[in-house]
Amino acid sequence: MLAGQTTAFLRGVMLAALLLVAGCETMPVQEMSDARQAITAAREAGAEEHAAEALLEAEESLQSAEKYLNTRNYSIARRDALDAKARAMDAIRLSEAAEQAQN
Repeated sequence: MLAGQTTAFLRGVMLAALLLVAGCETMPVQEMSDARQAITAAREAGAEEHAAEALLEAEESLQSAEKYLNTRNYSIARRDALDAKARAMDAIRLSEAAEQAQN
C-alpha cells in the first residue's frame, strides 16, 4: 500500500515539475532580432515601393510582437515575431521579382 502512495506522490511531483518547466518560456530575443533584420532587408530591397502591403504587414506583426513581449506573453510574441520575419521575407521576394521584371 505504501508503494502505491509513493508512486502516486512521485507522479504528482513529476507532473508539477513538467508544468513548471513548460510555463517558463524564455524571451524570444533571437526571433525579435531576426524579424527586425528581415524588415530592414526588405526596406533595402525596395519593399516600400514594390511590396508596400507585405512590408506593412511585417511591421504590424513586429509591433504586435513588441506589445506581447512587453507584457511578458512570450509565446505570442515569438509567434508574431516569426510571422513578421516571414512577411518581410515575402516582401523581399516580391521586391526582387519586381526589380527583375523592370530589367
